[in-house]
Amino acid sequence: MGAWSARHRKTAVFGWLLFVVLAAYLGGVHGSTKISDSEAMPGQVARAAKILDEAGIKSPAGETVLVQSATLTADDPAFRAVVDQAGAAVRATGKTAELRSPYETKAISADRHSALLQFTIAGEDREHAVENVPAVLDAVAKVQAEHKDLTVEEFGEASAGKWFQDQFKNDFSRAEWTAVPLALGILLIAFGALVAAVLPVVLAMTAFIAAGGLVALSSGLLHTSDDASSVMLLVGLAVGVDYCLFYLRREREERAAGRDPETALRVAAATSGRAVLVSGVTVVVAMAGMFLTGIADFQAMSFATIIVVITAVLGSLTVLPALLSMLGDRVEKGRVPFLHRLRKADSSNGGRVWNAVLTPVLRRPMAATVLAGGLLLGLAAPMLTMHTANLTFQQQLPKGNALVATSARIEAAFPGSPSPATIVVKARDISAPAMQQAITDFQTKALATGKMHGPIQVTVHQAQNVATIDVPLMGSGNDATSTAALTALRKDVVPGTLLAVPGTEAPVTGSTAASHDFNEQMSGSMLPVFGFVVAFAFLLMLASFRSLGIAVTAVVLNLLSVGAAYGMLALVFQHGVGAALIGTAGVGAVESWVPLFLFVILFGLSMDYHVFVVSRIKEAHDRGLETRAAISYGIRSTAGVVTSAAVIMVAVFAVFGTLSMQSMKQMGVGLAVAVLIDATVIRGVLLPSVMSLLGERNWYLPKWLNWLPDLSHNDPIPPVTPAAPAPTGLHLPEGQYPSNARV
Repeated sequence: MGAWSARHRKTAVFGWLLFVVLAAYLGGVHGSTKISDSEAMPGQVARAAKILDEAGIKSPAGETVLVQSATLTADDPAFRAVVDQAGAAVRATGKTAELRSPYETKAISADRHSALLQFTIAGEDREHAVENVPAVLDAVAKVQAEHKDLTVEEFGEASAGKWFQDQFKNDFSRAEWTAVPLALGILLIAFGALVAAVLPVVLAMTAFIAAGGLVALSSGLLHTSDDASSVMLLVGLAVGVDYCLFYLRREREERAAGRDPETALRVAAATSGRAVLVSGVTVVVAMAGMFLTGIADFQAMSFATIIVVITAVLGSLTVLPALLSMLGDRVEKGRVPFLHRLRKADSSNGGRVWNAVLTPVLRRPMAATVLAGGLLLGLAAPMLTMHTANLTFQQQLPKGNALVATSARIEAAFPGSPSPATIVVKARDISAPAMQQAITDFQTKALATGKMHGPIQVTVHQAQNVATIDVPLMGSGNDATSTAALTALRKDVVPGTLLAVPGTEAPVTGSTAASHDFNEQMSGSMLPVFGFVVAFAFLLMLASFRSLGIAVTAVVLNLLSVGAAYGMLALVFQHGVGAALIGTAGVGAVESWVPLFLFVILFGLSMDYHVFVVSRIKEAHDRGLETRAAISYGIRSTAGVVTSAAVIMVAVFAVFGTLSMQSMKQMGVGLAVAVLIDATVIRGVLLPSVMSLLGERNWYLPKWLNWLPDLSHNDPIPPVTPAAPAPTGLHLPEGQYPSNARV
């Protein structure tokens, strides 16, 4: 691929540009089809959404206005006047329906100092409701401005949805505009030249743009989501820059070693190009494991990531060689004098820091293995206490947010009201006496449990023979109290009343039910996903390096880095240790989808470094170096590029750790910590120490595995005669010096 691109430079470059433009244009024209409510969640929640969809019932976005006073009670005329004024202001917008006074619904707190005005926002679906809610928010704000001695605040699905929508756009834009300059700055330090620094960023961004168009084009077959777009940017920028960095650095090294441009490009294609291909395939295989979850949002994120990784690999193996062939040594244009000299001096021997670490590691490999392994196991220990849940609205948003404060006040006055459970009842005849009696019995039995409370709201859709029953649950929404209430509702109250009528369905939905069902689905799919990813990664390493030891080492080291990342997630985001340092607080749980997502992403991304480093070690070993010398050469010769790649990945992921939503913070911090550990403790200490202990057994392949396809690179690389004798202690067969051997 590299040779073809170098020979057909214009075709490769303009073909890539045409591909990017066409993909982006066609994707924009086609538009994105998003995941529906019935697809998004598993279990009873999905069944409830499907019943409503089939009946043509649009679940309106429920809103509330809290009227609260420290001195007045709901019975005082002044208090009632404010409630009536708020109701009139809301109705006057023309954007609401089903307005219900607290004096009708009895939505008055036990201490009589708070009342809830309930209504729905007009709109065919949630998106239209979000568009309509600003006028209502403005109307309520005007009432609040006139009555500063009372609290008059709005909260509900539409107002929360608007905040999430606006914040998601702002965060996504901020991440994009922060991550790209950050990556560019790090690359400028790494290369010391402007052109070389810009090249990987440009290719990564064009790969992301093209992948976005392809995902939109295919969203009619596999629906996408907003989360998928965020993940695609996150992973696309990280791997796109890394792949180009690997390729470009190797080409520059070969030129510095004295090779002509054509040979340098060919060597880079045969070595780093192959490492990029193997790494990309590993990421794709790992991400494919997410399809086994059966969760639509996971499948959307998986598909988007696979597309952007394939696009990044394609760009690195085709348009990058063409551009390097065009530019030649001009890729070093725009040199920053101090940075360029510093990089050149530091790259000559692998860097002082890496040498300082590697020397004692290779001298005492057993001690290094025990110490580094113990450190990672210690970091992973908090993983044993990890609790996962679908984080509530209050947990997702940052502390001090106005909506969170309003929600907290409503929950304090009316426990469970912000997120009640909803029972969707589908009957043969919803108006039959038996069914009406069952609904009445349901309300009585629900309140008798002591785990639910009023007001219970029943909405009957007689034409469709469907009814919805909203029941506030005790608890915060995803704690043990709420889970116990949900269990009682599903296993006792609903079966004993509603399901007693023949031909009736009554799935329970709501935020607590969604969190519970999601966790159940996740628990059931964890083992198949983990098994799939580990097995295929192992087989890919086995075929790529024709070595059982390398494959086993890769899997074990990756599992250690993932475990350490899990431990840090639990420690920071669940227990709150050090959370203030990153502008957050412990919320008692880790977002349900984050651990599995981190596993598949990290297992794929960590192979970048593993494949790149081990390829150089194997390359040196194949040329005649004994194993320990090959390890030393491989680690030192890749130290600069691994450090640069890791810093870029950590920086990009850390940007996502600064976003507003808790789930994005957890994802960004988890990935950043894992990559940092992987590029330092794993690649700098554990990998060389374990390989040193294994010695020649690193390259062992049992005879009964000879049937495996040979994906290893066996083409000879033309030797370069060094300007000076080989370093002392490295006994190399004549003509088999490493490509960039230096004194």
